Amino acid sequence: MRQLLFAGLAALAALPAAAMSPAAPGGQLDLETIMANPDWIGAAVESPYWSVDGHSLYYSLKRDGSKVRDLYRVDPATGQSVKLDPAAMAQAEGPAVFDRSHRHAAYIFHGDVFMQDLATGRRVQVTQTPESESSPRFSSDGRSLQFRMGINWFVYNLASGATAPAATLRFADDPQAKKHNDLERDQLALFKSLRENKADKDAQRTRDDELIAADAGRAPKPIYLGESGEPADTELSPDGRWMLVVTKPKGSKGGKRPEITHYVTESGYAEQQETRSYVGRDDPAPQSLVLVDLKAATFYPLKTDGLPGIKDDPLKDIRAKTIAALQKDGKDDEAKALKAPDLRAVRIVSNADDGGGGGIAWSDDGQNVAIQLRAIDNKDRWIASVDFDKHALVPQHRLTDHAWINWNFNDFGWLKDGRTLWYLSEETGYSQLYTKSLAGKAKALTSGKFEVSHPVLSEDGQWFYVRTNQVAPYSYDVYRVPAAGGELARVTQYQGMDDFALSPDGRKLAVLHSSPYVLAQLAVQDAAGGTPRELTNTMKPEFTAHQWLQPQIVPVASSHGAGTIWAKYYGPSDAGTTASRPAVIFVHGAGYLQNVTLSYSNYFREQMFHNLLVQQGYVVLDIDYRASEGYGRDWRTAIYRQMGHPELEDLLDGKAWLVKNRGVDPRRVGIYGGSYGGFMTLMALLRAPGEFAAGSALRPVTDWTSYNHEYTSNILNDPQLDPEAYAASSPIMYADKLQDPLLMQHGLIDDNVVASDTVRMYQRFIELHKNNFWMSLYPMERHGFVHPDSWHDEYRRIDELFNTYVKPVKQ
Repeated sequence: MRQLLFAGLAALAALPAAAMSPAAPGGQLDLETIMANPDWIGAAVESPYWSVDGHSLYYSLKRDGSKVRDLYRVDPATGQSVKLDPAAMAQAEGPAVFDRSHRHAAYIFHGDVFMQDLATGRRVQVTQTPESESSPRFSSDGRSLQFRMGINWFVYNLASGATAPAATLRFADDPQAKKHNDLERDQLALFKSLRENKADKDAQRTRDDELIAADAGRAPKPIYLGESGEPADTELSPDGRWMLVVTKPKGSKGGKRPEITHYVTESGYAEQQETRSYVGRDDPAPQSLVLVDLKAATFYPLKTDGLPGIKDDPLKDIRAKTIAALQKDGKDDEAKALKAPDLRAVRIVSNADDGGGGGIAWSDDGQNVAIQLRAIDNKDRWIASVDFDKHALVPQHRLTDHAWINWNFNDFGWLKDGRTLWYLSEETGYSQLYTKSLAGKAKALTSGKFEVSHPVLSEDGQWFYVRTNQVAPYSYDVYRVPAAGGELARVTQYQGMDDFALSPDGRKLAVLHSSPYVLAQLAVQDAAGGTPRELTNTMKPEFTAHQWLQPQIVPVASSHGAGTIWAKYYGPSDAGTTASRPAVIFVHGAGYLQNVTLSYSNYFREQMFHNLLVQQGYVVLDIDYRASEGYGRDWRTAIYRQMGHPELEDLLDGKAWLVKNRGVDPRRVGIYGGSYGGFMTLMALLRAPGEFAAGSALRPVTDWTSYNHEYTSNILNDPQLDPEAYAASSPIMYADKLQDPLLMQHGLIDDNVVASDTVRMYQRFIELHKNNFWMSLYPMERHGFVHPDSWHDEYRRIDELFNTYVKPVKQ
């Protein structure tokens, strides 16, 4: 490893250094400035929420020179903000929930539960524990406050002030329900003392049951759910009658986990750390549902065999082909392991922000519950209600996809009537909002070729507020639509809206918004629309004084029938002024991520680097290739079983656009990106040799069989089942095609894409006797770099690579 590290650093160090100019406001940029600690830019407003009375807003700001976040309170009427000192924070509030009569509010603050009387303002601290509580919720009758600690639920009685567990569940067989075998019966028949002992135990148990039944102040007796499973999650009904328990097989173990080595440590010794397991080596444990009647102390398994399509095999054709190939090679045991199950395994979808529940949504009155289940093969998502009399799931909605169900757009819940479901679904090809009564048909509240997300139902139940990009794929704002159906109306006019929060009375909207060079800022406006009041300005003058180059959002026509590929262009608009210029194409990471928006980018350093490249004579194109977020289901799933293929077509179309519309020299185009962008840089150089003058792949996946299960199996299935998809999608399989200069860069303690991906590719190039490839490793960095020195060194090398191999005019 050390020899590879030094060899890569020494080889790249031989490249000539790029000229840099000292930074000046509005003047020349340099790498020292743009890769410095981003505190010089400012701080984004984070996590805004309303006070209990709706008269103030709270938000967080990162402290300069520290990861610590300070809490601020702002008056929406005047815009006056104050940073809360420790004494003031002791009296602060958290995001609140309210009882149905709006007499009380509850919230979590510093991990504890608080309750407040809205008439008097009296505040009660319900818990004071070293653990972190979550999910506060008032009971349907308003007499108690429910909350969870881990997966266990507790109930605080408002009248008595007592807190008790909602249930005591035991994952074991009930010792009192055990039937005696013949030997035990003989023992009792023979020995009087044993009979007397048993009679004493039986009498005490009967007495305890009588006391618990007569005294609500006693802790509930244990409910035994059997030995076959162990708990994964629980959800208590608001009326306290029922509990849904998500279980998984007892003792389920994951696959072997690769380790990473920390070479630079406080101890002075190299230290090992386990990371995540590989795809196909640690399939998620299947989950089951148990309905527990807390009043009767009984439980009922909820079977999934009635879910539509649960017995189908969506991978039937791929499975048959792989099994036949294994049998042909005499690998019968491996072939048998791929046999389709009679009933597909499921897991409960989680969409909760606080870590609790999420896949289970109770109506406010506790009379109905909806459960969202997802097939482990990622092809189906179901929403089901529960028939409490029959103790059975009742299917309400099925979303199926031959590729994979989206990670996003899985929000669901109940209207205020407690009898009508609402949910998001991609069934039309775009995420839209629907409602459905339990016995009726679904009704679309929104429709169109745009994405709907972040649905929030107003407290009065009259409106849904949502985030959409209806105007253009890259433009996001808040809209609202009547819960009963009607017009989808635009509420904000930012085009770069990032998040929002409704006031407790539903009359005001707090909005987080940003733009390409302005971090997220907070504003407030009427919930029905109107002129906003800006409440924050956290940008630093050193940053805002510079004349930053605004990205131009441009449409690139797909030459493969995919439609419009949206991109951000940095450089002069006139092709005459860009004629024969070199160009760089930037490839964003994450695969399913949208970078072509009018908001502040996660890639703000790269955006500043693009300004520097333009200053040095380049033009830059940043493309939302296929698989990017924001463009609908077909755009997302185009890469199914062929990662790196449709995306490369889009990148090449971007290059052709630069040549045709900006006069770029086709021989002088570089490419770079990190994570998925690093993967795509490799695919571009290896599957289209000669198209790019040079490329830099940062923290790239080089072999998808070594990435994690949750992401990879959605797109490529399991590697044992679909080896063709992995072979087609992994850059290491194309290593023999390398001919253009390549720089690979990776953090050594990356626990997302482990550095062995880059090292293995480097070794492959060595064995293939390739030239002009280098590796740069960073001992103190994970997947996302955090040290300015590393950022500077990484981009210095990219800059030098491009200035050496892309910028010169080739003879």
